[in-house]
Amino acid sequence: MSQPSAAPSTFEQMAESAEQAVPCSDLPIEQRVEAVLLVADRPMSETRIAELLGIVDVAPVRKRRKKADGAEGDGQAAAPAEEPAAEETPQQKRAAAQVRDAIDALNARYAADDRTFRIESVAGGRQVMTLPAFGPIVARLKGVREQGRLTQAALETLAIIAYRQPILRADLESIRGVACGEVLRSLMDRRLVKIVGRADEVGRPMLYGTTTEFLKQFGIGKLDELPNSKELNK
Repeated sequence: MSQPSAAPSTFEQMAESAEQAVPCSDLPIEQRVEAVLLVADRPMSETRIAELLGIVDVAPVRKRRKKADGAEGDGQAAAPAEEPAAEETPQQKRAAAQVRDAIDALNARYAADDRTFRIESVAGGRQVMTLPAFGPIVARLKGVREQGRLTQAALETLAIIAYRQPILRADLESIRGVACGEVLRSLMDRRLVKIVGRADEVGRPMLYGTTTEFLKQFGIGKLDELPNSKELNK
């Protein structure tokens, strides 16, 4: 005689209910987006925000994000080249557009009220950030110390990597004219640089590139936004 299948546990039922629920759906989307971004500790994509708000199917988004998270690694070991993101479905595009419109509305309200912050594009996502004019106050709050800043050598090395990546250490040292081992290790310890692969050369030397933390630290949405040489010379 076959045994009846076990009924789902209370925990499983709660998890399934939470998965299907649309949290705070009776509140304006602007308020929900703002709540998510205020507590987020890192930049979040518009699609990810839409997923958390329950206005987009989570399955394909979560699958793609897990794959991306696995490729991110800890920034210290060799990682394969980043694969192109899967094309978003029409539903995901509509949901992301809703979030984008909500962010535009929030920023317009912040500007009208002369608030000290805006929702900015950083590291491929969105994050609440204070305006540059308040940098000295934020620096005091965070206890930023002079010795914690990047040295001139580190900045030069980081700039070369950012513009020439993926780059070999030998090429990096050829451009700078000095050994870069210690500086390179320092940048990796700060999670600003990581190993992104190996070159198809004898010995398979390592290739270096910048990280998501680099984008966050310098307030850059994506590498395409780095200023070109003409802009730097202005």
